[in-house]
Amino acid sequence: MPRWEPDSRERLVASALQLFSEQGYDNTTVAEIAKQAGLTRSTFFRHFPDKREVLAAGQETLSRLLHEGISSAPPESSALTAVIAGLELAASNLTPFNRELGPQLHAIVESSVELRERYQLKQLGFATSMSEALRKRGVREVVARLAAEVGVLAFNDAYERWIEKDNQQELNELLRAAVQRLRIAFTELD
Repeated sequence: MPRWEPDSRERLVASALQLFSEQGYDNTTVAEIAKQAGLTRSTFFRHFPDKREVLAAGQETLSRLLHEGISSAPPESSALTAVIAGLELAASNLTPFNRELGPQLHAIVESSVELRERYQLKQLGFATSMSEALRKRGVREVVARLAAEVGVLAFNDAYERWIEKDNQQELNELLRAAVQRLRIAFTELD
């Protein structure tokens, strides 16, 4: 089996996370990230507009996949079933690289108010993408927004479990379980 080699974008992300962990986000420069990755500053800027965006690498792709998965769900699918289709498509594109760096990324985001705010914007982007896809399917706006928020909650829950050190489950399996837990929780609201 061929050994997986990270591309320049992944090398930059891994280097940034290592440096952010060692010396803090605010104390790390783009030049240091590029040097750590064995690349140039210009290569960094071909991939990212600034160091903050390193932590959002792949966000556009995940948003697009969430939208595509919802759009391609069978026409008779409920809003939540369509969201699950979007979540599963997005999850199927996360790699061992994402899983390996997940705990480190989480710790770095939690260490900075700026990064926590950026993370919240990322979550909002995912919800917006899912909600738009659902509205294009004819789902009423309030239902689309609720289903999208459930999708974000389910994804976050599943992702946190997926990156746990000893967890061997696949992300899609964890997503289905998270959605089921949320369905049960909703019955307890009344």
